[in-house]
Amino acid sequence: MGSGEGRVLRRDAELNRERIVAAARAVFGERGLAAPLEDVARRAEVNIATLYRRFPEREALIEAVLTDRMHELARLAEEAMSAPDPWEGFRGFVERACAMQAADRGVTEGFTACFPDSPGMEEPRIRALDALDALIRRAQEQCCLRSEVTSGDIMLFLMANAGVLSSTRNAAPGAWQRLVALLLDSCRPDGGSSPLPPAPSAMELHNAMVATRPGRP
Repeated sequence: MGSGEGRVLRRDAELNRERIVAAARAVFGERGLAAPLEDVARRAEVNIATLYRRFPEREALIEAVLTDRMHELARLAEEAMSAPDPWEGFRGFVERACAMQAADRGVTEGFTACFPDSPGMEEPRIRALDALDALIRRAQEQCCLRSEVTSGDIMLFLMANAGVLSSTRNAAPGAWQRLVALLLDSCRPDGGSSPLPPAPSAMELHNAMVATRPGRP
């Protein structure tokens, strides 16, 4: 095989990888990280053998998808440092991170998961946490954020938001915004006074609880 043919084959393989990752991002975003890989292959217009050749394990494909999202999260945290108002920078980051969860089931599940053997995920995760720590310190120095708040609390916020989204995404799609507003107000030294988004209706809450009933598919 000549060098030109080898380059073509390598380029074809790379194109297949890009198509699989793009398809996985869409499928996981719609259906979560446990979505069948056959659906990913179908969306990418490759056969399942090609998918497994590029990604022998599901975890490798999940890592490829979520690494890009983690880089995006780190970028959001770093950009928030340029906000003139320290509170607005902190608030904007939390709202945008939670909005990423709301828009993508894969992100909902992946942002609060542990990937101990993933160096690709670790670098942007450290960047995001470092920038978040700086955001928190800056807001606390200006006395617009409670002194007890840490980056660990923001992880709890993301975990709480993931739980609410898993129950209400279809039945009460705006419920997460109210949760985030309440959580952010709890971070203010004065207890907060921001207007809250509308509460989910009684019917929306009922439908959400029915949807998460044990044994329901």
